[in-house]
Amino acid sequence: MRTHQITPCRAPMLALVLLCATAGSAAAQWLSVPVPGTPRTADGKPNLTAPTPHAADGKPDLSGIWHADTMRYNDNLLPPGTQAPMLPWAAELYKHRVDTRGYDRPMTRCMPHGVPDAMTVAGLPFKILQIPGETVVLFEEFHKYRQIHTDGRQLPVDPDPAWYGYSIGRWEGDTFVVETAGFKEGSWLDNSGHPHTEALHLTERFHRINYGRMDLTVDVNDPKAYSRPWKSDTLHFLLSPDTELLEHLCENNRDLDHLRDFSQPAAPSTRGKP
Repeated sequence: MRTHQITPCRAPMLALVLLCATAGSAAAQWLSVPVPGTPRTADGKPNLTAPTPHAADGKPDLSGIWHADTMRYNDNLLPPGTQAPMLPWAAELYKHRVDTRGYDRPMTRCMPHGVPDAMTVAGLPFKILQIPGETVVLFEEFHKYRQIHTDGRQLPVDPDPAWYGYSIGRWEGDTFVVETAGFKEGSWLDNSGHPHTEALHLTERFHRINYGRMDLTVDVNDPKAYSRPWKSDTLHFLLSPDTELLEHLCENNRDLDHLRDFSQPAAPSTRGKP
């Protein structure tokens, strides 16, 4: 059975939020789905320390079902002890979100997490499908997906804004580098509420350490919200072997009325935003 790991200080609020967000999810995980091609130890268990698998083109294969090894990245994307170089309007909005325990985060209204926030919830996995010309990320939460094009195309010049933006990928040695832009405003970079604008440009670097571990760093560049580009902490992901994603839906906010008990003053004005 899959469980959600929640830090104690945020447990009362997040418990209600997750109740709303997971209302459509089944209660039990797949029992046993032995995946063909999985390296195994002598006793038949998945060998998570086996070497990194490679695709037909010789590049590392990132395919698999992954989950963050801790909720810390979800709570705050930055390395411990550091702060994002926010512009004044963004700092004021971020403080409001922290003070109100993220009452108005998008997921309370069945709106999707963004990038990289959607990958950092330890209890909600995502599945990578690496195929020629494209890498697809399937999120268990809300049944969302993300496309990363690897066919040589460039980022669109003036795209319609999208929650997950528009992504292109390339390989630099054994590291998969993803550039994403064209974001819709409204998503949060992490659960504490680091904001962004439509000017956000992300550079993600995925590196599969071995069969069972993958690392990611994210470069954040949003000149309308931050005074300079900044880098995330190194995010660590673990493979979930011999299993599959479950259906997960948000059932029209049926628990949102309970969340109103935590209602706080309206968010500060963003008039100072460039």
